[in-house]
Amino acid sequence: QVQLVESGGGLVQAGGSLRLSCAASGRTFSNYAMGWFRQAPGKEREFVAAISWSGGSTWYANSVKGRFTISRDNAKNVVYLQMNILKPEDTAVYYCAADRLGSDRPYQPTLYEHWGQGTQVTISS
Repeated sequence: QVQLVESGGGLVQAGGSLRLSCAASGRTFSNYAMGWFRQAPGKEREFVAAISWSGGSTWYANSVKGRFTISRDNAKNVVYLQMNILKPEDTAVYYCAADRLGSDRPYQPTLYEHWGQGTQVTISS
């Protein structure tokens, strides 16, 4: 079992930046591919970014490409999401998730076995 705890959310103005962190405990973190998803009120959970177990491969949703960066530190059991040039449409609860098998198409929430509780990100215009 892997336990995931997100942090770093908050309220910022459009154009600002936030860095989300997801701390993992339990089974070996480096064995898991990791993803970030978000869910806005009344909308389905959507893929934001993912990173392979080694950190060598990353994937991004088109809506965040060039603004968000996913990274991981396997020595610290943490995955990060650096979010720049934030827009009001980025407002959502952000979740990190862990996938034991990994995929070259890591876009579907159903691939991920473990989820954090989420952290709220609110962008004001």
